[in-house]
Amino acid sequence: MEYLKFCFVFSFWIKFSNCVYSTETPQAPAPLPKEKLLVLTVATEETDGFLRFMQSANYFNYTVKVLGMGDAWKGGDVGRSIGGGQKVRLLKEAMEALADQEDLVVLVVDSYDLIFAGGPEEILRKFQQANHKVLFAAEGLIWPDKRLADKYPSVRSGKRYLNSGGIIGYAPYINRIVSQWNLHDNDDDQLFYTKIYVDPLQRQTLNMTLDHKCQIFQNLNGAVDEVLLKFGTDRVRVRNTVYDSLPVVVHGNGNTKMYLNYLANYVPNAWNYEHGCSHCDDDVVDLSQLKDFPNVWVGVFIEQPTPFLPEFFQRLLTLDYPKDKLKLFVHNNEVYHEKHIQKFWEENRNVFKSFKVVGPEENLSQGEARNMGMDLCRKDSTCDYYFSIESDVMLTNRQTLKLLIEQNRKIIGPLVTRHGKLWSNFWGALSLDGYYARSEDYVDIVQRKRVGVWNIPYMAHVYLVKGNVLRNEMKERNYFVLEKLDPDMALCRNARELGIFMYLTNRHDFGRLISTANYNISHYNNDLWQIFENPVDWKEKYIHQNYTRIFTENRMEEPCPDVFWFPVFSEKACDEIVEEMEHYGSWSGGKHEDKRIAGGYETVPTDDIHMKQIGFDKEWLHFIREFISPVTLKVFSGYYTKGYALMNFVVKYTPERQAYLRPHHDSSTFTINIALNNKDTDFQGGGCRFHRYNCSIESPRKGWTFMHPGRLTHLHEGLPTTNGTRYIAVSFIDP
Repeated sequence: MEYLKFCFVFSFWIKFSNCVYSTETPQAPAPLPKEKLLVLTVATEETDGFLRFMQSANYFNYTVKVLGMGDAWKGGDVGRSIGGGQKVRLLKEAMEALADQEDLVVLVVDSYDLIFAGGPEEILRKFQQANHKVLFAAEGLIWPDKRLADKYPSVRSGKRYLNSGGIIGYAPYINRIVSQWNLHDNDDDQLFYTKIYVDPLQRQTLNMTLDHKCQIFQNLNGAVDEVLLKFGTDRVRVRNTVYDSLPVVVHGNGNTKMYLNYLANYVPNAWNYEHGCSHCDDDVVDLSQLKDFPNVWVGVFIEQPTPFLPEFFQRLLTLDYPKDKLKLFVHNNEVYHEKHIQKFWEENRNVFKSFKVVGPEENLSQGEARNMGMDLCRKDSTCDYYFSIESDVMLTNRQTLKLLIEQNRKIIGPLVTRHGKLWSNFWGALSLDGYYARSEDYVDIVQRKRVGVWNIPYMAHVYLVKGNVLRNEMKERNYFVLEKLDPDMALCRNARELGIFMYLTNRHDFGRLISTANYNISHYNNDLWQIFENPVDWKEKYIHQNYTRIFTENRMEEPCPDVFWFPVFSEKACDEIVEEMEHYGSWSGGKHEDKRIAGGYETVPTDDIHMKQIGFDKEWLHFIREFISPVTLKVFSGYYTKGYALMNFVVKYTPERQAYLRPHHDSSTFTINIALNNKDTDFQGGGCRFHRYNCSIESPRKGWTFMHPGRLTHLHEGLPTTNGTRYIAVSFIDP
């Protein structure tokens, strides 16, 4: 009997437990189909931000309905003050037709400063998990009425305050909220929603809450330090590190729009490590399919003394673009460069469709000059693009202009950098006061470890602007003069405030920036002194085009034993060194008494000028170490030169002053002797004879150097110059 009673009680307890369990733990609701999600957004014009929003929405296949497109915006300047009521009015009108659809979920978001990072299925799942009828975005800052802070419910953790940039809820409940709107278009939308939410009765009746821990909505204002990029195989997400969440909607509210631009360079699928840039070839222009090339106004700005300006103009001239489609505007603010511009104008004034020069006599500021250049394109209805370039930009890629046009952006610049440095023509971020700040990806972009087309807050030196943008969106004449900002900073701030995205491409190697910081124009040929500041350009201008073939093809001769002959200087280098010496003019006269050297006496004197006399000794020694020392190691195996020389000079041989040099040894381990002009053209005779080997070199080549041991084995003499003037550059290395 007791056993039967136990069985009965136990059976009853099991049934009761199952009943209680099933009552307290209901089955999870069925997932909402994505067809039941409708995205509503207000946009009165198709800004760059709106187009980006739609691109991210289309990527995830959201159903989006845009309200107010083409309407005049009457909602105030929401970027600087209160406003946005027009959005609520338009939403109220739209919701009237949706109010009866009880199973429809409506997502209301901003569009100019917002992107999607996840899809409809994810957002619906997270909304269902929130278990409320309406969910607002949340943030840690209260706006616009701080006096309402105490009316908000306390939260143990998470964001406490409402943000109206993101709302999700069932259609009838959203309708009940917005149907209360009876204010003006320029009243504040966030204040309207806030007053409803902080009302305890309405909050309970409408079953509202905030997305306190950023499961769906990530507002960036006040939270930039909380978010990181999370790279996946195909997609990139934003991760909130405080709440360990992956928000679906990312909103660049307040002053975080530049940071949103940075995130949107990656999110959701713009760039990742596996596939690189996925949007770089979207909507590009195929120039080969056009009947004619676009017309371009080119604005050239020379605002300070700039090295290698003739080479800059030559690169401009050799751009692979029809010159009859180019109109040239040059602003020169430096008297020193007038001779360079005059020469270029005389040689090429008929090459371009038009050629306009404004010189220093006009006394224009940099900003005024740039306004003038840009306005030429704005007022020219045939101008398709405006290409602005400063004189410190060396475009080594002849396709640069075509490549920029093909990317089809409103404003785009090519990446150019200082050789061997991280200095470039863009900033990846701005500090709070509007100046340089380094973005996380800056170094990788500069070093081209990440290649793509990047939305950036600031660019300078060189960029391309669409002509129709100047005529339709940047209609004012002045965009370069603003407060105390330099012209490029002024332009970029104006573009940002207009909502125009600026892009930088590093998809190709476009060129480099010249350093102008220490450019001394007190010499006759000032570029010769640029071997330290601009070594790449110095090498291109002054080193023989076949110099590298010494190492790749053994381009070298040995006309006498241990006398090596190889190309080192370009014709331009030879000419400019001679010009510099003749400009200095104080030749020594070939006298034995010489105060320039230790002891004051030269046993075998030459008619010369020392490099030190023209202030070129440091540069010359650097030339020896960079371009002579590697050859020394190649031909004198096992000998490592210090690349040091006390005696570095240019010798002038003429029949009237000094025609030859008697046999002698040099006070050096080895000597270089560079021919600076041409035999038969500039002089007759000349050459060098090595006595031990009875070997003479009588036809020196301009820009080529002899290199030979200085002591013991190589007694040598300078053969007579019979006509004209012969110049050679000599160094006694490792004395």
